[in-house]
Amino acid sequence: MASPGPSNDLTDVAGLAVGQAEDAAARTGVTVILGDAPVVAAVDVRGGGPGTRETDALAPGGLVERADAVVLAGGSVYGLAAADAVAAKLGAAGRGFALMDMPGVPPSPIVPAAILFDLANGGDKTWGDEPPYRRLGAEAFDAVGGPVTLGRAGAGFGAQAGAHPGGAGSASLVSSDGATVAALACVNSFGSVTMPGCDAYWAWPLEIDGEFGGVRPPAGLAFDPEDWGAAKAEGAPRANTTLAVVATDVALTRDQARRVAVMAQDGLARAIRPAHAPFDGDVVFALSTERRALAEPAAYTVARIGQMAADCLARAIARGVHAARK
Repeated sequence: MASPGPSNDLTDVAGLAVGQAEDAAARTGVTVILGDAPVVAAVDVRGGGPGTRETDALAPGGLVERADAVVLAGGSVYGLAAADAVAAKLGAAGRGFALMDMPGVPPSPIVPAAILFDLANGGDKTWGDEPPYRRLGAEAFDAVGGPVTLGRAGAGFGAQAGAHPGGAGSASLVSSDGATVAALACVNSFGSVTMPGCDAYWAWPLEIDGEFGGVRPPAGLAFDPEDWGAAKAEGAPRANTTLAVVATDVALTRDQARRVAVMAQDGLARAIRPAHAPFDGDVVFALSTERRALAEPAAYTVARIGQMAADCLARAIARGVHAARK
């Protein structure tokens, strides 16, 4: 029977570490997911208003199949600068992609990134021509370790999940045959994470050991199908996003990892209503650290991993918002 890993977060996947940094005055932050070596990486973008960096490099048929790190940040377009700091630190350590060794030519670190909009969620954003994100990217990189701090932390620090405080969440599963799958989410959704008329999370059927409060919907609960519950009152363009990373220690190709990312998006939809709206920028990255062989038949194993990733992501979303609401 599958059960959470020791930390019940993304760091349960061998070969991955997480760093988080925040600017309390600006009410924003950055999360860095770092591989101890380049990891197979893919991405699936479903939101109508995404903000990303280097996601095209992960597309099928591209040259690059692995990433050195993934960066999630608040700050909308300003937040993409966090990846500059991470790339610089990796480059200084000699890490990055190169077709061949050329003396005097540094490698190019592959650091895909995605951002969420927290510019209107309070805090001092009068930073002029010096937004804090490059500094926060460096601080998050230097803080890489674990476990993941839930709630108001990292890129989820200034997030708002519908009408509730948003935040950073994470969850993991170890399968009956020892494979580890995990997810990390930063939740700034337009949609609601709780059911109409109660405090039960949409993800409640997937909860393990009361990890997000153990609240259940009242018996016989019924609601208007057009009632979204505690969603934001209006859908402002580019103002909402759930960012996620799902990962496994099972060896996957880039195309297999992309299929896992696609399947994991279903977990986002199970935890947030509505999801993938025109004014959300929902992005899911999928990573493989290739520590375990892919069991045959391969397609069936990929399906298992994708389902576990979807469940982990739904739990991570609820855990992050629950921790932020405490």
